Amino acid sequence: MTPETTPSPARPDAGMTDDQAAAEARRIIADAYRPAPEVPTSYRDTSPLPAYGSTPPVSQPDRRIVPAWAAGTAVAGIGVGAACVGVGCGVWLACQGFAAVSLASVLFVTLPIAAVAAVAAAIGSALRALKAVHTEHHHHYAGPVRQENTTTHTRGLIARTTNH
Repeated sequence: MTPETTPSPARPDAGMTDDQAAAEARRIIADAYRPAPEVPTSYRDTSPLPAYGSTPPVSQPDRRIVPAWAAGTAVAGIGVGAACVGVGCGVWLACQGFAAVSLASVLFVTLPIAAVAAVAAAIGSALRALKAVHTEHHHHYAGPVRQENTTTHTRGLIARTTNH
């Protein structure tokens, strides 16, 4: 158990007189209500810009080239989506005359159509990629050449590569 302690009495020289305390209170209140100095938050340079500088212009060619397979896949995806929406709306409109059809039943009818279209787009992309895989390389050497064939095997969760 810890012994209880009593606070020490205040030092007699630590306090302010009433006049000093009132003067300090007036100073604190005056500082709180003093308006903030105006600091500019933005600046607009109105001087005219030069028509041209001392540096000659440099051509900046655009090198953002989209591969043909990516563009073809994107177009096929957009086409599949548009076809599915059109067929789905047609089926929905046709079913409106027969009975009160729920959204689930319309999706049930149109889902096989969308699946077939998506599979067709995937097969087309795969065939296009297979055509692009076969490339023929011609090497022309001047002088004696030593050719070594290396087989690489990579296995395991943490990749371990073995070269033969």
